[in-house]
Amino acid sequence: MAILEILEVPDPRLKTVSTPVEADEFNDDLKQLADDMLETMYDAPGIGLAAIQVGVPKRMLVIDLQPEDPDADPVECEHDGHKHTHPATKKEPRVFVNPVILDPADDMSTFNEGCLSVPEIYADVDRPATCRVQYQDLDGNHHEEALEGMMATCLQHEMDHLEGILFIDHLSRLKRQMALKKLKKIRQVA
Repeated sequence: MAILEILEVPDPRLKTVSTPVEADEFNDDLKQLADDMLETMYDAPGIGLAAIQVGVPKRMLVIDLQPEDPDADPVECEHDGHKHTHPATKKEPRVFVNPVILDPADDMSTFNEGCLSVPEIYADVDRPATCRVQYQDLDGNHHEEALEGMMATCLQHEMDHLEGILFIDHLSRLKRQMALKKLKKIRQVA
């Protein structure tokens, strides 16, 4: 497995509409890409990553909401000289190839979203609260399931990437400009 470079705004490749994974592409290379994407996402750290975010314009994404693991001991870490204790999480990686959203709900939910391609910027985004998704797994098998809550939001966020859309594109022009200005300022400090 390898940690891949994550594209960040304003990289024009992030505006690429990704192409479907074809039948002959369900092979070891695709499985390797999925493994590398998961390792990259965990390292970032994040909960979702679309292939285009690592420069591969294919309709594939990975998600792991990393729920708390009540059976594991808390994890201690240190940031900026301060020690913190976090609940332990368990890995539940999901891979969606050629996903299609069906039946998005009329009811909307709002989540404060962030994105590995727009680092350190967060904003409230409204999305359908539930949806159904059709997708293929890494062996090309077809699946369909209903999603809700954070999983529905995360899938829709990552699927936007497949269409060349970033979460900040859902914001008003003013809020988007403010977010990009803040990102520019963060980059100047770093």
